[in-house]
Amino acid sequence: MKTLYISDLDGTLLNNSAEITPESKNLLNKFISKGNYFSVATARSEATVLQMLSEVPVNVPVVLMNGVALMNAKTREYIKVEAMPDEVKDKFLKTICDYGSFGFVFCIDGGLSTFYENTNAPNSKQFIKEREEKYGKKFTKIESFRKCKNRNIVYYSYSDKYEKIKPLYDEIIKIDGIRCEFYRDTYNPDFWYFEVCSDKASKYNAVKWLKANYGFEKVVAFGDNLNDIPLFEAADESYAVENAKADVKKCATAVIGRNTEDSVAKFLISIKN
Repeated sequence: MKTLYISDLDGTLLNNSAEITPESKNLLNKFISKGNYFSVATARSEATVLQMLSEVPVNVPVVLMNGVALMNAKTREYIKVEAMPDEVKDKFLKTICDYGSFGFVFCIDGGLSTFYENTNAPNSKQFIKEREEKYGKKFTKIESFRKCKNRNIVYYSYSDKYEKIKPLYDEIIKIDGIRCEFYRDTYNPDFWYFEVCSDKASKYNAVKWLKANYGFEKVVAFGDNLNDIPLFEAADESYAVENAKADVKKCATAVIGRNTEDSVAKFLISIKN
């Protein structure tokens, strides 16, 4: 049976330092070399994901930005992109500007561009610094997010305290044609992530598309956070790591070890082929 094995990254395949350990890399390479199909589904964008997977020969397009895009990791070509509908962009941009223009707007116009208006949110400077220094990602400061209205907006991400994000979330979810993810930060429980994209973009839709277009008969998924529930719903089998949120465990076929124990890679290599 042709099976796709697909894992979330942060809190699942990655350790608490946001890295794939040498042990996991070794086991994943062995698993893939046996003819198995492996990929990842993550909220991260291409710059960080491709570097993290540089020593893992993923052989199925990776799911980026919670399902916004599918990319061939070898050729670095986008296979499929779900942009924010034109009819909702003005409402979306006006709302985030009215609430302080925090966070980052991601656009794919051929390649990926990431824009920010200010770094007033507590995590913003660190977010930029880490990704520029560690992954070579580029960020562009603009006068106003409204200047992105003629671009192909695919994603919005904002990290802050729950009470700072909740009013913005309550307004954004009223906009038709948009889907929101709102969940606690894996690495800093005092902060939350708010992510916005087209309502056609999700880990669920991306995995269903992969299954239909690449001839997979079965999907086995791994995850830990609330944005992995759509991934689990698209899978035939799903496994939550021990450190997963309670609601994620409830949706899983079973629970495996912690993300700090190379549990996903160990589970995969234990499968009888």
